[in-house]
Amino acid sequence: MKRFVFPGSFDPITLGHQDIIERALPLCDEMIIAIGENSKKKYLFNLEKRISFISQTFKKETKIKVLSYEGLTIDFCMKVKADIILRGLRNPADFEFEKNVAHMNRKLSKIETLFLLTSSNLSYLSSSIVREIITHNGDYSSLVPKAVKR
Repeated sequence: MKRFVFPGSFDPITLGHQDIIERALPLCDEMIIAIGENSKKKYLFNLEKRISFISQTFKKETKIKVLSYEGLTIDFCMKVKADIILRGLRNPADFEFEKNVAHMNRKLSKIETLFLLTSSNLSYLSSSIVREIITHNGDYSSLVPKAVKR
């Protein structure tokens, strides 16, 4: 069984995240969307809300589990016996950062990282941009799944 872990803060989940998840699903038997929780970070949406957004977005997808974790992503991946860490790339800066993390994760655990390029029509999108729009009462409805819009 191929188990992927797609880690992130998902504060909130965006159409870019959804794009990566939907395109990776045919490549695995199970996908764990792993919401990293850092007590030192201030989130716009609490953990329960972020879990709810993702669960509602993928409620019909039986291959997806939504879990949260604290600490190193690689420790969580080893705990759940992941085969692959899934990461989305929007631009060269994402690649440079993620490449170094992937090398370190493989050194520590032998778990490979699979990179998927975000679809070009979504490559500008990030959770931090969406949070800024939400904070200033802007229209973010075209940037997130329906579950976040409610």
